[in-house]
Amino acid sequence: MKEGIQLPTIVVVGDQSSGKSSVLESLAGINLPRGQGICTRVPLIMRLQDNPDTDRPELYLEFHGKVVPTDEDHVSKAINAATDEMAGPGKGILNAPLTLVVKKDGVPDLTMVDLPGITRVPVHGQPENIYEQISEMIMEYIRPEESIILNVLSATVDFSTCESIRMSQMVDKTGRRTLAVVTKADKAPEGLLEKVTADDVNIGLGYVCVRNRIGDESYEEARLEEAKLFHTHPLLCKIDKSIVSVPVLAQKLTQIQATIMAKCLPEIVKKINDKLNANVAELKRMPKNLSSVAEAMTAFMQILGSAKESLRKVLVRGEFDEYPEEKNMHCTARLVKMLNQYSDELQNCAENDPRTNFLLEELEVLEEAKGIGLPNFLPRTAFLTILQGKVKGILSKPPSFVARVWDYIEGVVIRVLMRHSENYPQLQSSTRRAASNLINKMKEKAMDRMMESVEMEKLADYTCNPEYLLEWNKLMSQQNTFMDAIEHVSKPSNIVLQGIGEVDVADLRHRKQQIQEAFDLKMRITAYWKIVLRRLVDSMALHLLFSVQNLVNNDMEKEIVGELIGPNGSGGIERMLEEAPSVAAKRDKLNRSIKLLRESLAVVGKIMDRIGTDGDYYD
Repeated sequence: MKEGIQLPTIVVVGDQSSGKSSVLESLAGINLPRGQGICTRVPLIMRLQDNPDTDRPELYLEFHGKVVPTDEDHVSKAINAATDEMAGPGKGILNAPLTLVVKKDGVPDLTMVDLPGITRVPVHGQPENIYEQISEMIMEYIRPEESIILNVLSATVDFSTCESIRMSQMVDKTGRRTLAVVTKADKAPEGLLEKVTADDVNIGLGYVCVRNRIGDESYEEARLEEAKLFHTHPLLCKIDKSIVSVPVLAQKLTQIQATIMAKCLPEIVKKINDKLNANVAELKRMPKNLSSVAEAMTAFMQILGSAKESLRKVLVRGEFDEYPEEKNMHCTARLVKMLNQYSDELQNCAENDPRTNFLLEELEVLEEAKGIGLPNFLPRTAFLTILQGKVKGILSKPPSFVARVWDYIEGVVIRVLMRHSENYPQLQSSTRRAASNLINKMKEKAMDRMMESVEMEKLADYTCNPEYLLEWNKLMSQQNTFMDAIEHVSKPSNIVLQGIGEVDVADLRHRKQQIQEAFDLKMRITAYWKIVLRRLVDSMALHLLFSVQNLVNNDMEKEIVGELIGPNGSGGIERMLEEAPSVAAKRDKLNRSIKLLRESLAVVGKIMDRIGTDGDYYD
């Protein structure tokens, strides 16, 4: 269970003071904590192992990753001390297991979990929700199909009213994995035979009636008194001898555990092997302890090389096999999406709608740009004035895009670097800092480049793109239609111009002077503005590709190396020689897990050999 593998387990449940601890004492032949109220405050996992070759019993506790040896005379105090250390002094409970291993001649080979007795009314020092806490703990242990429920019932009560019966029926309605042990048979012998034979509460694995040790009796004396009770008592002697006494209970539990183990073993072995192989592979992937600066440098360059290759995959080549489920790491697709979004933002900017105040701005600019000269020449000043106004209208878009795209790239770069350096946490802060510094520098360069492009578009009007003239000629082919609407006031004032949309010319009919020059200027700006917007997107895309290539192939390595081993470096390489506590803890945890899993395989192997030899456990 420590490794997350559910094993067949006997879970001991019962109402408070039903005699749970006494039953476990009788099975193990040792003294467990007793007293008023809740004695068991944490799940007590008892591993009993028959060991006829030992001269003296071997007992020890396991909790919080440590082993505490004890003996039969002091085991009760040791359990109390461990419980107080785990759950604190007082009467509160804690759902953290305490394991007691008992290796002793004559005990049955059993693993049982003793849980706190069920109580509805909190006593002084207990939380108000003590019942809910205990119920939740019990349900967690009895819910798995591999669990065998050992329901301890007092002969002095009506079985159907027992809270433990109600809980076990919630997860095992037919009772096929529930065994009941009836305690205090000597105190309520009347009607006990009818109770255990009628089975009104669906106990599928049957009942066993026992007499627990009383007072200072030794366990041997208690067994003799038990045998005498069920043999001579006028009522109890009528109960079938196959369902009375602690030895019968031990035998039944051993058989039941062996049966369920036999059924579950193949799957258990598979799970143990899967977990073992996974842990061994993970341990191999962990970094070895570095003993020299040369080894540290080699490890560092390997980390840097693997990180660069991962970044080439995701940022340059568009491969995402290392992050198949993380769409945010499918970088080329995300960058294309950002560029398309940027293009849409430019195209759909309100200032770019050619229908807004159609020709009014052009007429005003032409009026102010008049000069002494021939009347049929469009002044370049007018064109540049309108162009600069349109550029000013989109001025906030390029910087916003640059910041957004480089923030995304920074997140990707740091994500990749942290993944490849996760085994050396002492490298991560320096690496992260170097990456952030580099991205900030590249963001500034990109911002400068973008603003240069914007400024150039404001200062100059030039393109060799033939689409400009093609688009202008197409737009100008509608001039006659436009002038016809201007001249004939009887016609509708709304007209549709291809490449512009629907416009209202009513306000233009009384401003016929320079109207043809204004129309020409509008069409020139419209055709040229498409080129400008495309150029802003294309130049940014090219600069982005160029910058990312430099980042991955050259700049990142220089920046990180400079941060760690340059003249002003942080000494990260030397710190690699000191294994981080988190890595050391992980290595220790994996080694302990592998050791435990291998031991478990050996134990399971012996059980399978024994089952194969005896052949009696397969039903």
